[in-house]
Amino acid sequence: MKIVTSAERSVYMGKKKVLQESEESLNAIFDASPDAMLICDTDGIIVMASRQTESLLGYLPDELVGQSVEMLIPQRFCAGHPELRNRYIAEPSTRRMGHRREIMALRKNGMECAVEIGLSQIRTSAGIFVACSLHDIRERKATEELLRQSSEKLRSLYELSPLGIALTDAAGNFLECNHAFQVICGYSEQELKDMACWRLTPAAPDSDAPSGSTSETKTHRYAPYEKEYFHKGGHPVRVRLNSVMIGGPQGEKYVWTVLEDITASKIATDKIRELAFFDPLTGLPNRVSLRERLLEILAQDAPAEEHVGVLLIDLDNFKTINDTRGHSMGDMLLIKVADILRHEISGNDIIARLGGDEFVIVLTRLSSDKKEAEERILSVAEAVRSSLDRGVELGVDIHQCTASIGCTLFSHGKIGLEEIMKQIDLAMYCAKGEGRNAVRFFDPAMANLMERRAALEADLNMALKESQFVLFYQGQMKNGKLTGAEVLLRWMHPTRGIVSPAEFIPVAEETGMILPLGLWVLETACAQLSRWGEIPHMAHLSLAVNVSAHQFRQPDFVDRVIAIIEATGVNPKRLKLELTESALMIDIAHIVAKMSTLKALGVSFSLDDFGTGYSSLAYLKRLPLDQLKIDRSFMHDVLTDPNDNTIVRTIMALAEGLQLDVIAEGVETSEQEAFLSGVGCHAYQGYLYSKPVPLEEFMLHCGCWNPKAP
Repeated sequence: MKIVTSAERSVYMGKKKVLQESEESLNAIFDASPDAMLICDTDGIIVMASRQTESLLGYLPDELVGQSVEMLIPQRFCAGHPELRNRYIAEPSTRRMGHRREIMALRKNGMECAVEIGLSQIRTSAGIFVACSLHDIRERKATEELLRQSSEKLRSLYELSPLGIALTDAAGNFLECNHAFQVICGYSEQELKDMACWRLTPAAPDSDAPSGSTSETKTHRYAPYEKEYFHKGGHPVRVRLNSVMIGGPQGEKYVWTVLEDITASKIATDKIRELAFFDPLTGLPNRVSLRERLLEILAQDAPAEEHVGVLLIDLDNFKTINDTRGHSMGDMLLIKVADILRHEISGNDIIARLGGDEFVIVLTRLSSDKKEAEERILSVAEAVRSSLDRGVELGVDIHQCTASIGCTLFSHGKIGLEEIMKQIDLAMYCAKGEGRNAVRFFDPAMANLMERRAALEADLNMALKESQFVLFYQGQMKNGKLTGAEVLLRWMHPTRGIVSPAEFIPVAEETGMILPLGLWVLETACAQLSRWGEIPHMAHLSLAVNVSAHQFRQPDFVDRVIAIIEATGVNPKRLKLELTESALMIDIAHIVAKMSTLKALGVSFSLDDFGTGYSSLAYLKRLPLDQLKIDRSFMHDVLTDPNDNTIVRTIMALAEGLQLDVIAEGVETSEQEAFLSGVGCHAYQGYLYSKPVPLEEFMLHCGCWNPKAP
């Protein structure tokens, strides 16, 4: 700070005295202004200072008087200040009071502060002076800095936001849009500014605003609404919008829009819905969707006499293809079946997959005439059954696919959903219980049949636990001598007595109980055969054991047989497994491998019921068989029916060509035996020799076997 001498100070005080003579002007400037006021001479020396300088600059007024004004200017600006002052003195009109500009002032503590300065000349008898007003703008600058920072943050959020943000005018022209908006729509900012917002949407211009429950509120905001935009690339983009209308200074209208791309969310939602209501394998409606559709039909305000038909299609023996050829082949079959069913229905009908191998068809808008409606249902059911029965292409193979179909008919307002499902289920089970590959219409009497079947299933389960099963034995003859026997399963029911296998074996197969049951038969037969091996007059006998298709197709079947042979010590050369054609129709390579493994141990194989199924030389010549068994159905009329006669002769010729033994079952008369002998068949089984008898009876007569026993 410059040291002012007493002589100089007296001069300045004299100048102050002159200025103070203009009391009216000074009062107007100093007392009325809230700003800090300085008066300097043309050399930049401060001759007066107002009391506001203390709060703004930290100096008392008397500390400033006599000092150079440069002391209040930051060092970096001091060098150029005298020139600026001289220029203003020369041209005072350029800086009148009120024409202010912002500068930085240096406070007493050495800190800088922002001020707004105004200059005005004062001409007196003592010379020219310059009045300076310094307006404190620190608070305003702080506020501006906060606003600037806030603006930068908002701009950052605006640009970095994953939501699209755009400003449009009342005509729909884009004025501003952020990066996310450009990405969502595929256009650059300039491209968007060159188009109206209506070009982004396929809808009409006036439909871009929401309507209904999402209409404009009193605050000119729009609730979220969804619509579809066109991306620049041409594909649709599903978006959710929030909009707010704002007014401009001249009354003009603008709209801020926040845009969210919900395409992925919509796809995910649709996928979730698809998984919830549609079968992912076939694309058909699933069980949940079917129930909803049926409930909708039942709730319709339709005439009471209008009929609706429902069909339940259950594929026969579907588990077999999964077990033998793998689930991928089973899946292919389900897809093919779904295509076949689609072909059999019209546009108004419904088709669904309940799960597993079950499908449902709902036939709507049937005739009000009940008989005509029933005929229509049966027509569709038979068409489905026939289409499947013709075979289904699975790659290079044709799979013989059959179905059991249950049908029902109902009118609006007369039945509930659960009752409908129960009826088609009962009808389908009746079709399956009557031999499969059949169509059955619901009848109230079916409920009694199903109750009896449920009771049979429960009894069968108990029979397994309580060992109610026994084996009967029926002798097999060759050239007049007993060569062995076939074991036949019998159920000794505690109250019903002996239950026929024809009654319980189908139930055992459907429920899977055939597996433990078949295993027990094989274990028991092998144990008995092993004991016969220790009896001289029975050691030469063989035992034929029936093996179900379901049992034979189990992956561990061979291992189980080997384990039983080892556990019982039976001579495997005395064990003969009887297989039906249905066990050999699928996956011939695996079948051959299983048979070959067991044949290597000495086990022999007989093809049971030969000629009653889909006999094929293509698979027959590949199978390592030892024997063909002529079915009893051909023997009954072999002497009177030319067809049966021809079939038996053909079987004999075929067996001779394939070098296979032949045994005929169901031989009941000497004439039948004579015929068989005449065509070259010398092995027999039937009532002519013996009925199936318990073990004790078979062994009792084994030593003195009467080949012509009644």
